[in-house]
Amino acid sequence: MPESSTLNIAVVGGGPGGYAAAFLAADLGMTVTLIDPELNPGGVCLYRGCIPSKALLHVAKLLEESHQAKDWGIEFAAPKINLARLRSWKEGVVKKLTGGLGVLSKQRKVRYIQGRGAFENSSSLRITKADGSEEALTFDRIILATGSRPAIVPTLKLDTPRMMDSTGALSLEDIPGTLLVVGGGYIGLELGSVYAALGTRVTVVEMLPGLLPGADRDLVLPLHKRLEKMFDGILLNTTVSSVKDEGSGIRATLKAQDGTAQEKVFDRVLVSVGRKPNSEIAGLEKTRVIYAIGDVVGEPMLAHKAMHEGRTAIEAIAGHKVAFEPNAIPAVVFTDPEIAWCGLTETQAQKESREIKVAKFPWAASGRAITLDRPEGMTKILFDPQTERVLGVGIVGVGAGEMIAEGVLAIEMAALAKDVALTIHPHPTLSETVMESAEVFFGTSTDIYRPKR
Repeated sequence: MPESSTLNIAVVGGGPGGYAAAFLAADLGMTVTLIDPELNPGGVCLYRGCIPSKALLHVAKLLEESHQAKDWGIEFAAPKINLARLRSWKEGVVKKLTGGLGVLSKQRKVRYIQGRGAFENSSSLRITKADGSEEALTFDRIILATGSRPAIVPTLKLDTPRMMDSTGALSLEDIPGTLLVVGGGYIGLELGSVYAALGTRVTVVEMLPGLLPGADRDLVLPLHKRLEKMFDGILLNTTVSSVKDEGSGIRATLKAQDGTAQEKVFDRVLVSVGRKPNSEIAGLEKTRVIYAIGDVVGEPMLAHKAMHEGRTAIEAIAGHKVAFEPNAIPAVVFTDPEIAWCGLTETQAQKESREIKVAKFPWAASGRAITLDRPEGMTKILFDPQTERVLGVGIVGVGAGEMIAEGVLAIEMAALAKDVALTIHPHPTLSETVMESAEVFFGTSTDIYRPKR
């Protein structure tokens, strides 16, 4: 193999996996070309996913807290929502971050091409640029990081602006009076929470028995209870058998598992049934691609996973002895409360008939949670009963997404229950609940009486 510093690297896809790979390749001295349809790197995550949704979720949380403040003796006037200004602020966040990535590309001397690539053979691409011109590009190695797109349900496909996917919902064209969210996964619940906070009456339909399928039920329960108060309805074991555009709204037929059906008219319908890899690249059959990362290779479709995959792929190209073998990939649902987990889950352990010990610390015993008036949370750790090694961590509550990294580190470092219990955490913080969960394992938690059995 040639010296890595002399390699020409092509990266197709400018999302987190693609730009992380391109930037590291440039840092290692390689000649890099990054290709993406957008004006700057960022991908779905920055343009139409993680970043704009989190900006709107921040606004939703602020609105919810202003209502909750009545319980603390503080009352605010009804909020006035300037939708155009809110939309402009959200778009400004996206522009600032994607523009920053454009600057980083130039600083690293990464050649960025706004366009789409198609394979001509195993070492060359035909790039159609945004201005309509074409260019041939040869490469020594290529990385595919083309991301994902919303999954489509054929029976729910209508040619009307009243039907939305996640991209359309994030555009925030208006605040509908009523909204049907099809799918009780993380995207549907996050966006449903945003619209509910803005004043929309939201109904969620999920075909399975519970929201967030795959997540442990005890983590989902506090969120479910809170969403029942926010949403107009949560219909489980229910499918949408048909939709019809009536001009003034979408008539949806909702069919329950027991066979009963009901019809309702909604101003808007958001179909959020997951995402699928966006790997349709013209001419792909002409080449054998070795480095395909992120959503191209399937679940879990997470930006942080793709970033590490992209960097690992570049290190492999550079000849380093590396492998993408994480022991824990964190997952976060940015609802309110947030849900986060990493490593082994109880659901997975039950399916595998795997013996575990579970230690839980309720946030009702957390001083910091009480000061926030958010005692519904819970932190739990899964341990190997023989070695006492940390196998998994699950958190539900305010800021769970910020806290889960400690669990990831514990798993990657093969930490034992005693390691976590003896690690001094600042008081009063929510992070203490991780330490106290480990103390629960030994039956010695300071703030709850739960002797070891």
